[in-house]
Amino acid sequence: MLKIETPHGEDKVLLHSCCAPCSSAIIECLLANDIRPTVFYYNPNIYPQKEYEIRKAEAIRYTQSLGLDFVDADYNYAAWRETIKGMEDEPERGGRCLKCFLLRLGETARYASEHGFSIFTTTLASSRWKSLDQITEAGRRAASQYPGVSYWEQNWRKGGLSERRNQIIKEYDFYNQQYCGCEFSMRRLSSIPNKEKEGEKG
Repeated sequence: MLKIETPHGEDKVLLHSCCAPCSSAIIECLLANDIRPTVFYYNPNIYPQKEYEIRKAEAIRYTQSLGLDFVDADYNYAAWRETIKGMEDEPERGGRCLKCFLLRLGETARYASEHGFSIFTTTLASSRWKSLDQITEAGRRAASQYPGVSYWEQNWRKGGLSERRNQIIKEYDFYNQQYCGCEFSMRRLSSIPNKEKEGEKG
């Protein structure tokens, strides 16, 4: 198991979770290093709502199986749509994605500040389909709004976590989505060949 330490030796962290598959190996790794995560589920970008509910249910199922706390920040797709207004035609990893990360991690930082967490991190940083630079920028900017709160810039793509994630997906028989979540990534998926779609999971 990957050996990790929080920035100042904290033994608890607020973990923004995008879905159960991406969260699974990260949560396992945190627990193995005596760091207790509270799972914060805030993903108003997911479309349609039926998809959102399926992903949330899987996240709750995994979190509860480990006896961890789960924070349901609920669904507000209209607010997300308003946030990215005018950026509908941006490409993946473009300005729309950064705006999306800023919204979601901004809410995570706010919750951390109000509930006694000094650090937060996100499972978004585990996906090779996302820009790690954008995620880091969003995390830093979100944390800067709340004194006493820091963004933990852990790269969750390393240390065999991707391989372990795939094992846990099979063990739990997780629903493993085919697109990132928003309606624009769904449209992109429908336009690419089937062979490439195999790499879009998570």
